[in-house]
Amino acid sequence: MQITIAKSAGFCFGVERAVGMAFNEAKNKGGEGKKAIYTYGPIIHNDIVTEELEEDGVHIFKENETAADAEEGATIILRSHGVSKSVVEDFENSGKNITLIDATCPFVTKIHNIIRDESHKGNGVIIIGDPAHPEIEGSAGWCENEPIFINCEEDINKAVENGKLNRERKYVLVAQTTFNNRKFKELVALIEKLEYNIYVVNTICNATLKRQTECAELAKNSDAMIVIGDKKSSNSRKLFEIAQKECPNTFFIQKLGDLDLSLFKSFRSVGITAGASTPNNIIKEVYIGMSEMNDKEFEEALNETFKTIRTGEVVDGKVISVKPDEVVVNIGYKADGIITKNEFGTASQNADLTQLVHEGDEIKAKVLKLNDGDGQVVLSTKRLQAERVSKVLEDAFANKTVLKAKVTEVLTGGLIAIVDETKVFVPASLVSDTYEKDLSKYQDQEIEFVITEFNPKRRRIIGDRKQLVAAKKAEQAKELFGRINVGDVVKGEVKNITDFGVFVDLGGADGLLHISEMSWGRIEAPKKVFKVGDELEVMIKDIKGDRIALTLKFPDKNPWNNAEEKYAVGKQVTGKVARMADFGAFVELEPGIDALLHVSQISKNHIEKPADVLKVGDEVTAEVVNFDAENKRISISVKALTADEAPAEDAPAEETPSEN
Repeated sequence: MQITIAKSAGFCFGVERAVGMAFNEAKNKGGEGKKAIYTYGPIIHNDIVTEELEEDGVHIFKENETAADAEEGATIILRSHGVSKSVVEDFENSGKNITLIDATCPFVTKIHNIIRDESHKGNGVIIIGDPAHPEIEGSAGWCENEPIFINCEEDINKAVENGKLNRERKYVLVAQTTFNNRKFKELVALIEKLEYNIYVVNTICNATLKRQTECAELAKNSDAMIVIGDKKSSNSRKLFEIAQKECPNTFFIQKLGDLDLSLFKSFRSVGITAGASTPNNIIKEVYIGMSEMNDKEFEEALNETFKTIRTGEVVDGKVISVKPDEVVVNIGYKADGIITKNEFGTASQNADLTQLVHEGDEIKAKVLKLNDGDGQVVLSTKRLQAERVSKVLEDAFANKTVLKAKVTEVLTGGLIAIVDETKVFVPASLVSDTYEKDLSKYQDQEIEFVITEFNPKRRRIIGDRKQLVAAKKAEQAKELFGRINVGDVVKGEVKNITDFGVFVDLGGADGLLHISEMSWGRIEAPKKVFKVGDELEVMIKDIKGDRIALTLKFPDKNPWNNAEEKYAVGKQVTGKVARMADFGAFVELEPGIDALLHVSQISKNHIEKPADVLKVGDEVTAEVVNFDAENKRISISVKALTADEAPAEDAPAEETPSEN
């Protein structure tokens, strides 16, 4: 039998410190004629330790007693679980010359300080743990208002229903140092979904986390588990719950005498762990007792069975025969193992197993059945691989690890990426931080994502690329805004086109090129000039917060720079009618420069409105009659060019257009 003791079994730092202080105090002050020594309640939850202290003269001061019940000059050792502020003040103000020795675990003291400081600020306090546990009772005693106790999901619902949680108030959340870490995370997740203003501090001590993790791992790989600890010890009970979940054959004992050793003759491997309040000598006693059980009779019984395996167990073996559709493996058992094509890794239906594996190859597989009907053991490398990948994905989900995988399918609703033959679905809404109508460009491309939902039982593994894209853009935006200034000329790519302008990707942030800034001339519709993907060289016109205004009106290309000379009064010019008004027509002399041809200057003849003789697009030759550089206005006249010509006769009255 293989016996393994967890590395973190036994006294933790806080317990070892408290017990050491108690025994030292007994050594230094105990004995006949000395003042009484007490621990306020049991120093730790272990009857064996408290009995040893009692023998050394360290008694237990009952928790329902007060300082008034204490002897004059007594020494009171505050237990490792800690006590409330009122208990401390009661002893300090008793007037009985009581000596207080604080053996409170430093991790518990940290919780007291958090609760004291936050409640003093007027903030609410939420404590996750067992309200009846001494540590929680002590911690709650440092709160200046009424704390909220959470030990299960029902407690959360009650807190909401009773109005104890207020959206207008800020809360701090702490946890019992020995609380089950998995359960803590589950409760915190439920609380965070309610979206109250809660600041979470994980106060589960590192030793507890390590102890629970080691316990789960050891139980998972053992045929039987022994948890040593006092039944009153909260952390020992939690170890038992964790071990029992992974290994049904789990035994909770306080000492070797509580164990029926005959039950262990059918087990090949036994794991041992112990609560934080279990002395090392008790652990050693159990280990020695288990080791001595490996007598000759037991060894012979094991040899008779040759080797014991269980369904679900992972076994090592050597390939002894290969056929196109099955592999035969020697696993050191009374029967050989068989791996069919369907259960062999990633082999396709058309694969020939003789091309993938050979005689003599070492192989690891999972036991599916102990007897396939022909006396052979059914094995699977495929299931083992799936479990390995599942663990990788589960860890990636828990740690928010960025994964990279190839897109094998593009669906209407999203993408399928493959991580070691396991499908991860990336919904269309989580592919990018902007809407993408066509996802086909991702086919056969490698993409990065994080796992945001992991539920292998429902075959639901969801990936999120959007948050990575957004994070990358945020970093690029920070870099971009750190280096650009108004007046800079930068390059970008047209990302989106609207009726009022074009959005240009500058590499980290988008800038708006408004329709009025696209040219010195007139642009009727941006879609006629630009298309998505166009590369542009633009100038930054303005930066306000995270908004960037762009322009293509470069100052050195402003047509008004030399307009005063080109369009001096008296010069003859030619242009095209750009737009009409009742009072005249605007003639474009060149892009960016329009001149007004007033209705009175169109002809020597009387004209009611410009549309009677002109239309948009008509070419007009006229003389510049006014140039206003300051207001950028030019007036032209066709009439001025015909000044020397004889005036035309008025049309007959009956031919004059009606004002109607």
